[in-house]
Amino acid sequence: MSTQNSYLKQLENEAIYIFRETAAQFERPALLFSGGKDSIVLVHLALKAFRPGKFPFPLVHVDTGHNFPEAIEFRDYVANQIGEKLIVASVEDAITKYNLKETGGRFPSRNALQTYALLDVIEENQFDACIGGARRDEEKARAKERIFSVRDDFGQWDPKLQRPELWNILNGRIDQGHNVRVFPLSNWTELDIWNYIKQENIELPSLYFSHERECIQYNDRLVATSQFIQPQDGEDYGIETVRYRTVGDMTCTAAVPSTAITIDEIIEEIIATRVSERGQTRLDDQVSEAAMEDRKKQGYF
Repeated sequence: MSTQNSYLKQLENEAIYIFRETAAQFERPALLFSGGKDSIVLVHLALKAFRPGKFPFPLVHVDTGHNFPEAIEFRDYVANQIGEKLIVASVEDAITKYNLKETGGRFPSRNALQTYALLDVIEENQFDACIGGARRDEEKARAKERIFSVRDDFGQWDPKLQRPELWNILNGRIDQGHNVRVFPLSNWTELDIWNYIKQENIELPSLYFSHERECIQYNDRLVATSQFIQPQDGEDYGIETVRYRTVGDMTCTAAVPSTAITIDEIIEEIIATRVSERGQTRLDDQVSEAAMEDRKKQGYF
């Protein structure tokens, strides 16, 4: 076994251990699944952890209503292929229910509003743990998380009250009303994800590979036109050859110029880049250096 394969095997084994510990320690866990590459890898790892049995949890997607159609189609395709239950929580419904005000600006984000739909689906289904694909290299606030990250009655996160996790001992004991976010990919990097996708021959949405798309030039970023975003008078736009490093809302996720049509070519791009995927592509994270941490403290995943 090569050094790289051995390293990926270690990461895989750790993630499978975390999945099984979650199933053992919690009564009603859920796997957050968006159709993005990290959550697709999570589903692949869950298959290894629990097949030939059924998953001990449903798949849950918090749908903002601004998702890329390719990601939604792939989400439904995967759920049908593996025969597992998919629960969709709607941000549109939460906006109506709570009379929420959406963020304004040229490229509005519904990420903060996802919190309301997420906390509702947790309460409605009495989930005590939500498994997600966050990695510590994608954003500074993510690096403060533990693998079992405890949230209070309101879904809020306090970075100063994180539990020690020595010798891979995971403590799932929580108070009544609290729940936990679980991060099996905590020790993975973006490059690890792509090397694992290559090794395991994991299928992905077409968004991740080079394609032509009409984009607006905005502050050195390329934002795709859609039913939500249209060029303004005098704005520079046109057909660009791009791909996506991360798949968020169409309204606030930029594409990157790329001719990479194979996983090997994508891996070469990632090795050469010096900017994180969120730092390069997520416009909503540019509001402040603590944008993600502020959202997490309010209950965001």
